Amino acid sequence: MDTFQQLEARRLALLEEFRSFRSMRRGTINEQFFDVRLKGQAKTVRRGPYYVLSRREGDKTVSRRLTTPEALEQARKDSEAHKRFHALCREFEEVIEKLGELERTTEQEKKRSKSGSSKTGR
Repeated sequence: MDTFQQLEARRLALLEEFRSFRSMRRGTINEQFFDVRLKGQAKTVRRGPYYVLSRREGDKTVSRRLTTPEALEQARKDSEAHKRFHALCREFEEVIEKLGELERTTEQEKKRSKSGSSKTGR
């Protein structure tokens, strides 16, 4: 079981990591390919990959084509940052929950020891 000091140290470390985020973006990067028929040819030629950042907004999927290698790299970094952010949120929630439980347990023990000592002092 984690101690109060360990949990508090992790909470502070998580808060510092939250502060480090400068950019993030929801969504996933998908590859698109298109079959194109060239003039005068019966066969189609496959073109791609074209990279697209897609995400849900309400009941619609919104996509944006990433046209440069720099845009693709930035979208990858931002998407990974968003995933990391959500993982940290889950961990932060768990740490705070455990801290609250420890504080409540400690308060109950203090109340019991005070009430127990006053009974024996009579």
